[in-house]
Parts: sequence; C-alpha cells; structure tokens
Amino acid sequence: MKSQRIAYARVSTQDQYLDRQLEALEKYGYDKLITEKFTGTKKDREGLNDLLTRVEEGDTVVVDSISRLGRKTLDILNIVEELDSMGVTFVSLKENMNTSTSTGKAMFQMMCVIAELERNMIADRVREGLQSAKKRGKQLGRPKLDNDKVSVAMRMYDSKDYTIKEIVEQVGISQGKLYKEINKRKLKDSQGGH
Repeated sequence: MKSQRIAYARVSTQDQYLDRQLEALEKYGYDKLITEKFTGTKKDREGLNDLLTRVEEGDTVVVDSISRLGRKTLDILNIVEELDSMGVTFVSLKENMNTSTSTGKAMFQMMCVIAELERNMIADRVREGLQSAKKRGKQLGRPKLDNDKVSVAMRMYDSKDYTIKEIVEQVGISQGKLYKEINKRKLKDSQGGH
C-alpha cells in the first residue's frame, strides 16, 4: 500500500476556527485530514486516537504546529515517540521539524532528552512527596494517593523507558494494579477506536 500523508488539525473549543491550520496544511499537501475541536490537556481524544490507529509504517503525519498534539511537552513527545517507533515520519510546519531529516531527528532527540529529564523529575517529586507525607505521619487519602501513583505509573509505562518491575518499585504501586490500569485503558481504547 502506498504511504500516505495524514494531516491533523485541532482547536481547543467549539468557538475556535481551524481555517488558519487548514490553509497551511493544504499548502503542504495531504492525502487524509483528521480534525477535531477538543482541549489539548486531554490525551484521550477521538481524533488523535483515530490518527494513531490509522497511520502505518512509511506514512507521514503533518501538523501546523507541534502544540496541536497537546499542551504538555511530555504528552507531545510521547505521541511523536510513538509515531517514530511505528516508522512514521512527523512533520510540524511552524517549527520546521521533519523527523525524516537529520536536523529533524536531532531536534527530536534533544526534545526526548528534555522529556526524559522531566519524567525523572516527576518520579522524584512523587517519591519525595510520598516520603515527606509519611514522615509527617500524614494519612494520605487513599483514592487521591492511588490516583497520583497510577497517573505517574501510566506515564512511566507510556514512555516505554521503564520495565514493569522498575515502575512498580519506583512508584510503589502493585503489579496487579498497574496491569489492571493498562488493561482498563486498552479496553477503553478498543471501544473508543471504532
């Protein structure tokens, strides 16, 4: 099958317009277009999920700006890393980034180093927070604590930089709980993906 250029455009609210992005993407050229009006703070977005299930090795994903993928650097990089691991080229017009070029690859690798640092800092902060709370004898509300742990564990899992064993040890979450969350999300993705 011929490789495709899939364009992705997003605005955060219904009141915003996609026109400017669409104009830039049309100028670049694409075979398929996926648009959505949804906040970038949420990683689980219908359009983005559609994009990630549609792309195949050799395809190119084009966005007007890297910020269209999300609000948080870590989320954006996880998406670009995921595309890269699938053999998909990522092109961002505003940042003049193309992961099929040596400059684009270097840019992407630098961003990954920063993201790795950010991931480690998040894990450190969580550990310090938990230790500090324990020292103060604070009874941390179970659901909140579990949600924080689950959230960090899932981010570490998504980064593909840690083994399940490392995540379990560093975050202090049970292996069963982690697998349960992973499976819960896979189930949600499979239902949302159709």
